[in-house]
Amino acid sequence: MARHSILDTLNDSLRKDTLAGISTMRFPPGQVLFSAGEHCRGLPLVLGGSIKVQMTGLSGHSIVLYRMGSDDICTLSIGCLMTGRGYRAEAIVEEETEAAIIPRGLFDRLMDQSAEFRLGIMESYGRRLDDLMLLVEEVAFHRMDERLEEWLQARAAQGQRTLTITHQELATELGTAREVISRLLKELERRGQVGLARGKIELTGLKKRSATA
Repeated sequence: MARHSILDTLNDSLRKDTLAGISTMRFPPGQVLFSAGEHCRGLPLVLGGSIKVQMTGLSGHSIVLYRMGSDDICTLSIGCLMTGRGYRAEAIVEEETEAAIIPRGLFDRLMDQSAEFRLGIMESYGRRLDDLMLLVEEVAFHRMDERLEEWLQARAAQGQRTLTITHQELATELGTAREVISRLLKELERRGQVGLARGKIELTGLKKRSATA
């Protein structure tokens, strides 16, 4: 049985109908759940695992918009279901993921018949929109060297001393070119703040930026 907090907003009758109408699937790492331009067939509810949603621009550079983990709802799918437009990004499984899919027709019925479900969906949408606005602010107003150091410092603060990530993957995280990330990492290595190896970054001596740096 699918267990997800959004299902707890439904009354017994609607919840029974929903559990009978949804399908639960498992997806392996690397599988693309949807691509830019595709139309949304239903609302994915993540029951476990990890999925990243990323957008690729005309330049060919990609940026991670957000990630979904256990008990998350796909924000882009909400927007596509409500507007009838196709996806503007793609979703890729990072860790083996289990998800339940609410079909479009059932989603429309739940939005129409359950005020609690509708409120839960809109609250999820609003929280993700706040996160995306912060991402826009970072991309628009922060220098890439600052964003890179802040990203690395956040991992160091979590106790991670060795990151298994390629320069291309890190470039996608931050929405820039691999060459830019490689150049900035080389400078950090020259200053003794990181150590570089193939597919790995050692956080050897990162220093927190001052407010005037």
